[in-house]
Amino acid sequence: MNIALRLPDSLGMSLKEFSKHENISMNQFITTAIAEKMSALQTYDYLQERSKEGSIAHARSVLNKVPNRYPMFKEDEL
Repeated sequence: MNIALRLPDSLGMSLKEFSKHENISMNQFITTAIAEKMSALQTYDYLQERSKEGSIAHARSVLNKVPNRYPMFKEDEL
């Protein structure tokens, strides 16, 4: 699939310089950037759906099964 893409000059120059520095084509950089962004959004959606099934009580019951081998930091308290 071919897509025409218009970029601001500053972004286009940055893309050109960065892809040259990384020794990859601009097309490869854009394709990878899109794939990474889509993956992040899909992961967020997945975690949002999964969180609807969870509960604090269940999380605490799982955590209570973990041996207390290390001292807890105040920031780690629930």
